Amino acid sequence: MENVAAPSEINSDVEDQDKEYVGFATLPNQVHRKSVKKGFDFTLMVAGESGLGKSTLVNSLFLTDLYKDRKLLNAEERITQTVEITKHTVDIEEKGVKLKLTIVDTPGFGDAVNNTECWKSVADYIDQQFEQYFRDESGLNRKNIQDNRVHCCLYFISPFGHGLRPLDVEFMKALHEKVNIVPVLAKADTLTPSEVKKKKFKIREEIEQYGIKIYQFPDCDSDEDEEFKQQDQELKDSIPFAVIGSNTVVEAKGRRVRGRLYPWGIVEVENSAHCDFVKLRNMLVRTHMQDLKDVTRETHYENYRAHCIQSMTRMVVKERNRNKLTRESGTDFPIPTGPGLADTETEKLIREKDEEVRHRAEHGHGHDHQHGHDLNNEHVHEHNHGHDHEHEHGHEQHQDPHVEHEAHSEHHPPYPEGS
Repeated sequence: MENVAAPSEINSDVEDQDKEYVGFATLPNQVHRKSVKKGFDFTLMVAGESGLGKSTLVNSLFLTDLYKDRKLLNAEERITQTVEITKHTVDIEEKGVKLKLTIVDTPGFGDAVNNTECWKSVADYIDQQFEQYFRDESGLNRKNIQDNRVHCCLYFISPFGHGLRPLDVEFMKALHEKVNIVPVLAKADTLTPSEVKKKKFKIREEIEQYGIKIYQFPDCDSDEDEEFKQQDQELKDSIPFAVIGSNTVVEAKGRRVRGRLYPWGIVEVENSAHCDFVKLRNMLVRTHMQDLKDVTRETHYENYRAHCIQSMTRMVVKERNRNKLTRESGTDFPIPTGPGLADTETEKLIREKDEEVRHRAEHGHGHDHQHGHDLNNEHVHEHNHGHDHEHEHGHEQHQDPHVEHEAHSEHHPPYPEGS
C-alpha cells in the first residue's frame, strides 16, 4: 500500500514555499499596470519630396486618416512654397493600451528649384523640441512634462534616381546626430525585385561611404532564440525599407486585402513578398518603438543637454572674469536658447554690459568719487596730524625716564670699587 501524504503535510509544504517567495517577481506587473494607466506617446517625422507617398504610408501604418483636412497645392503654389512644419496628433487605443501618436510632416521639402539648406527648418524644429523639454525639465513643474521630442524620422528616398541624391546626403548628415533616421525606398511597386535589390545595396553602400549614421538596430543578446535573431538580421538586411502604401481594399483571389490594382495584377501592401511594409510596421510599433525612444532620450537629447550646460558654464566663467575686471557684482547672465548660440552674440552682450558700466562710472559716480577723494585726503591729513602730535608726546615721555635713570646712576654706581 502506497504512503499518502497527510493534508497537514501538504499545507506545511505550501507554507514553506510561501515563506521563500518574497514577492518582487510581481514588479513587472506593477510597472505594466502603471504604464498602461499613464499611456504612451510617440512622435514620428516623415521627410521627403512631394509625391513619394508619405501621407499614404502613414495612414497605412496606423490605420488612421491623419490627412483628411489637408489641402493639396497645385504646381504653381508648390514652387513658391517654403518648407514648413505641420503636426497631426491622434489618440489610438488598442486592447486597452492608449497611444498618443504625433506625425510631423515637412511639406515643401525638396520641391524648390534651389534647395540650399532647406533642411534647416527641420533641424530647427527638432532643436526647439529639445529646448522646450530642457526648460520644462529645469523648471518647477517637472511631473507633467509633455514629451514632444522627435523619436524617429522616416526619410523617403526617390526610386527614380541612381541611389542617393546630394540633397538626401546633406539632409541625413545634418540631422543624423539629432534624430533616429530610418531610410525608406518609396513607391517600390515602380521597381522590379532585382532593381529593388540593386538600389538597396547601392544606398547602403553610399550611406557608409558618406559617413551617415542612420538608426542602428540593437544587437541581439546571446541568450535570445534563433527565430528572434533571424528576424533581427532580416530587419538589418532590409535597410532601406522598400515600401508601398495603400488605403484602399481590393479583392484578390476571393480575399479582401489592402493593395493596389493594376492591369497586370494586384500589389498587396501587407504581403512580405511584395514589399517591406510589414517589416517596417513591426519595427516601428511592435519591436523597436521603445528602443527608438530610449536612444532619443539617452543619446540625442543628452548630447543637446550637455551642450547647453557647457555653453551656460562658459558664459558664467566669462561673466565672473569680467566682473573681476570691472569690480561689479552682477551675476545675471542670459541662458542660451540652444546649442547654436554663437560666440559673437555672447561678445555683443559683454560689450553692451561694459558700455553700460563705463557710462555709469563716468556720469553717475564721478562726483561721488571726487567727494570721496577729498574726504579721504582730509582724513589722511587729520590722521597725520594726530600721529605727529602723538609721536612728539611719546618722544618726550621717552626722554624723561632716561634723564631720571642717569641721575639715579650718579648716586648709585652700578659696581662697587675694587670689584
